[in-house]
Amino acid sequence: MMRALLVDDEQPARERLRQLLAAHADVEIVGEAEDGVQAAERIAELAPDVVFLDIQMPGVSGLDVAASLGRPRPVVVFCTAFDQYAVDAFEVSASDYLLKPVNRARLAAALDRVRSSAPRNARRTEDGSAAREAALAPTRFLARRGARYKVVPLSDVVAFTFDDGVTHLLTATEQLTMQPTLAALARRLDPARFCQVSRTVIVHLDAVREARPFPDGTGEVLLANGHTVPVSRRRWRQILDRLEG
Repeated sequence: MMRALLVDDEQPARERLRQLLAAHADVEIVGEAEDGVQAAERIAELAPDVVFLDIQMPGVSGLDVAASLGRPRPVVVFCTAFDQYAVDAFEVSASDYLLKPVNRARLAAALDRVRSSAPRNARRTEDGSAAREAALAPTRFLARRGARYKVVPLSDVVAFTFDDGVTHLLTATEQLTMQPTLAALARRLDPARFCQVSRTVIVHLDAVREARPFPDGTGEVLLANGHTVPVSRRRWRQILDRLEG
């Protein structure tokens, strides 16, 4: 059974998709979302196999949602009234790009692609290739600043930290909060770009400015935002190896 999530800020569009998908016995609709923030939350909560995702939505766009996804990653099928986002859509590994109003034939073809897609199969059969892990790693992150969510490009991330039960995303200028635990983030991130240096800190390797060893075998790294973070003894050799490429 293929578990689907419908994301669109217009209820009639979601209802039409529901009606069209009802003709496919192997599709189960597990939920709906009406904006990008809600979509990210529902994806984390429900772990659908496929997300039918609108692009232009209030707050956070469908492209930003797709770019923020990590492993295990659902297959993304964009459903939009605009054709100018097609190139951007496939850059975030979309399986298909349907123009509204979606017709039965194009939806059936999209579902065939989903059924045979590698990302969905990868959730059930482990694939350890570094290339696949990098391709599925998020390139943007959704983080909260007060009551609002902010889209943070991967290049702006300095580190992720975990403190008092809350995950934080650090940039050069601010600290934002996130929903995933640090362990969940570690599974999603590209290991060529990020390194966990302790139980509570993951650093972006491009943001490391200095690495300082201590006599007891531990150390610390200086980050681009001026913060220093400790490195545990068992992680010290690992981060030196990563920094050397």
